[in-house]
Amino acid sequence: MAGETVLVVGGAGYIGSHTCLDLANKGFQPVVYDNFSNGHREFVKWGPAEEGDIRDRARLDEVLAKYKPAAILHFAALIEVGESVKDPVSFYENNVIGTLTLLSAAQAAGVKAFVFSSTCATYGLPQSVPLDESHRQVPINPYGRTKYIVEQALADYDQYKDLRSVVLRYFNAAGADFEGRIGEWHTPETHAIPLAIEAALGRRQGFKVFGSDYDTRDGTCVRDYIHVLDLADAHVRAVEYLLRGGESVALNLGTGTGTTVKELLGTIETVSNRPFPVEYVGRREGDSTTLVANNDKARDILGWSPQYDLTRIIESAWNWHAKSNQH
Repeated sequence: MAGETVLVVGGAGYIGSHTCLDLANKGFQPVVYDNFSNGHREFVKWGPAEEGDIRDRARLDEVLAKYKPAAILHFAALIEVGESVKDPVSFYENNVIGTLTLLSAAQAAGVKAFVFSSTCATYGLPQSVPLDESHRQVPINPYGRTKYIVEQALADYDQYKDLRSVVLRYFNAAGADFEGRIGEWHTPETHAIPLAIEAALGRRQGFKVFGSDYDTRDGTCVRDYIHVLDLADAHVRAVEYLLRGGESVALNLGTGTGTTVKELLGTIETVSNRPFPVEYVGRREGDSTTLVANNDKARDILGWSPQYDLTRIIESAWNWHAKSNQH
């Protein structure tokens, strides 16, 4: 199994690149397929890179024929929720049409193992917390809906076309490689941890908290932050599981521990030892009060459990942002 080639679609992005690092560490050969619209060439360090779009069937066929991967890991998606509301068409074209094109190419190439990067946004507003995989799926924005459509397609492909898949629903990915080789680098940046760290570094004017009147322990939203290397580990375990003949399954990836925005900012201040201005403003439309994963199923099926707590997440992110001057 180790030594097998794995095609990592979107492998130059944040989670994809950390997964390539983990694949290489575990003896796999990662091959990155990326159009570099959001990914970074500098992040391709553990195997060859092939430039291409997931909507380009001829290019996909060419790359699949060249490398004959045993499995495909699919990270190539547009992810910004606010953007999806402004420009749903791009999200449907890339996330739905692109993924269906990739699946057709995978099938034609005889690939039987597919790992899909999904999201807790497919659940919509939580009916109960922590969320487990049987929670109803009623996404509330185009981003969540595009991911949910692909999940439904994968269930049909499993049932009728013998393509086995693991769907991984992430909660809040955070942190960076501890050696600082790769990290979180989005343009524009919309994620809380990098934004707060940039404020602590003096690279932006303070940090805005949206809503301080939620029904939580301090009035700010609760989120489940999971280290990107823990996510990467789960993806490699999912590949191994499918290559051993595992059945199709959807799994939550979170720590099971909720952190309020205030607690998050407090941890960043402690780790960085740099206070920064925080402004409390009104709630943002569509934000859930609390999003925390029940991750029992991923433990049971993949033998996976998160290794890094919030402090380690912040330490690794701080290390990456403090030393990197590209953003």
